[in-house]
Amino acid sequence: MQRKFRLTRSTDFKRVRRTGKSYAHPFVVLVVQTSEAQRVRVGVTAGRSVGGAVQRNRAKRLLREAMRPLLPDLFPGWDLILIARPALPSKSLQEIRRVLTSLLRRAQIISLSNES
Repeated sequence: MQRKFRLTRSTDFKRVRRTGKSYAHPFVVLVVQTSEAQRVRVGVTAGRSVGGAVQRNRAKRLLREAMRPLLPDLFPGWDLILIARPALPSKSLQEIRRVLTSLLRRAQIISLSNES
């Protein structure tokens, strides 16, 4: 995922976590908040409950790669945080992409042209 599509600052993470709306799944939690930017920015995080550093980094890489092809179908002006859960690192990329698509539909921030 290109850097311009990432949430990087701690203050942005805190704002989205504090005031955003969350959507949960056993693999991942999605937190969404409107933004003044005219593009979608995504932050990815994995806590220690996911596992050691290797498992946390794998979970974050999987989430970024699963999200990358979905970015063009998202409505602009949103900040998203993806929080990995412990079951995520053992799942396939296709499973994670399917879960993210369903969470984005629940949040109503993905266009319906992405029916799969």
